[in-house]
Amino acid sequence: MGTTVSVELWHEDAGEAKKLADAVLDEMRRIDNLMSSYKPASLLSSVNRNAATTAVPVNEELLLLLARSLEYSELTEGAFDITYASAGQYYNYRKGELPGKEQLEKSLTAIDYRHVKLDHAELTVSFLQKGVRIDLGGIAKGYAVDRCIALLRQAGIRNAFVSAGGDTRVIGKRWKHPWIVGIRDPRNRDQIVSLIPLEDSAISTSGDYERYFEKDGTRYHHILNPGTGKSSSGVRSTSIIGQTAITTDALSTSVFVLGVDEGMKLINSLGGTEAIIVDNQGKLHYSNGLEQVARN
Repeated sequence: MGTTVSVELWHEDAGEAKKLADAVLDEMRRIDNLMSSYKPASLLSSVNRNAATTAVPVNEELLLLLARSLEYSELTEGAFDITYASAGQYYNYRKGELPGKEQLEKSLTAIDYRHVKLDHAELTVSFLQKGVRIDLGGIAKGYAVDRCIALLRQAGIRNAFVSAGGDTRVIGKRWKHPWIVGIRDPRNRDQIVSLIPLEDSAISTSGDYERYFEKDGTRYHHILNPGTGKSSSGVRSTSIIGQTAITTDALSTSVFVLGVDEGMKLINSLGGTEAIIVDNQGKLHYSNGLEQVARN
């Protein structure tokens, strides 16, 4: 998944605890092998290579996650769009390379989640236009975290923490206290801007510091605005708190693209979901529920 995976759990038998921790890491690797856009042998890579010319057979798991992705696209009116990779594929953050003007403009016609056609009866995926490429980087880690929490629950675990990069979900408590998740300062990795106590919930953070390079005074990062194919501006990080990591993962990306005003409007319209946004001046903004907690 291109990130660090962490698991912490409580079990009376240390040997069984080790087996369950290993099972979590195995599940992460399985999902990565299925859904990575960087591994040529993955099912997702097969879709990207062939779906513009033929219906590509996939398994039910990938099809359902693609369907959830399209649902978030509709909810956010396109702020969340897995076809952003049609332009995103031309950025190289390690080498500091970005697409040329003509290349970017051409790729924009392929960015539209409605270009992705799913056939649930036949278990196939098709693209309705050439040049379309999809990436699940904004939702797959959250899905994987949820799958690992389900695995632990099925094994009888009642207190655990699973994290993949910026996506975390917890069940129960850490000893007798809530789990504490820190939100880092986007401009100082050694500083924390907020500490969040969590029980039986999830939190995801998207930031412009995760994968980026700077060129001519401009920061180019991996969270692209589907409308422009360029790095979203206006905020430095968004953190979403909710019940499942698949939801918080998708919404953290969406709110980053939408910005403070529209992003908070979306979060405040949803039940059981809260947000903390660090804008491009370093100021913190809280959703309605968190503001009420702070006042009390």
